[in-house]
Amino acid sequence: MQAQAITLTGEQSGTVELDDAIFGLEPRADILHRVVRWQRARQQQGTHSTLGRSEVSYSTKKIYRQKGTGGARHGDKGAPIFRHGGIYKGPKPRSHAHDLNKKFRKLGLMHALSAKARAGELVVVENLDLAEAKTRVLAKQVESLGWKRALVIDAAVNEGFARAARNIETLDVLPAIGANVYDILRRDTLVLTRAGVEALEARLK
Repeated sequence: MQAQAITLTGEQSGTVELDDAIFGLEPRADILHRVVRWQRARQQQGTHSTLGRSEVSYSTKKIYRQKGTGGARHGDKGAPIFRHGGIYKGPKPRSHAHDLNKKFRKLGLMHALSAKARAGELVVVENLDLAEAKTRVLAKQVESLGWKRALVIDAAVNEGFARAARNIETLDVLPAIGANVYDILRRDTLVLTRAGVEALEARLK
């Protein structure tokens, strides 16, 4: 399939051939969902922690005699049924990550790219060269192009463009090696450079 390439000033710059095996798939929500869950699970800190019965700061002395009180039989006040007692089977620090094989992760990225292409939310630019690498200048160009929430992917990060985009909240910049399903789907517009298209196709073949 072919896509129209433009410059950062909005002028047409020829066409780009996109591989149908990567950009022309029928997007599957189940595949995208599994890959996003895998990504988010790996990012989850898992630092939640509670104190168990043996960890609360209480004496372990039996609170009253076993018989003769007319009440229930208890040991120490650290039992889970008491206020400020230990938590029974509460959360402990752990990793939430789970395995997902490389073939499926690669498939997920292809479906994410295809989803953007099918939805008309894929833009190809010639390059990211700026005459003046300033946030003010880039912000005006982005506004004129109509990119409200965009992810820009290049073969390698263009230092001047990345520096100018750093303070633009609605613009993210990634190298092709860092392209991932979650970041692609969470932005309204996916912007690829010619070099970025070639790098992604080389990575996914």
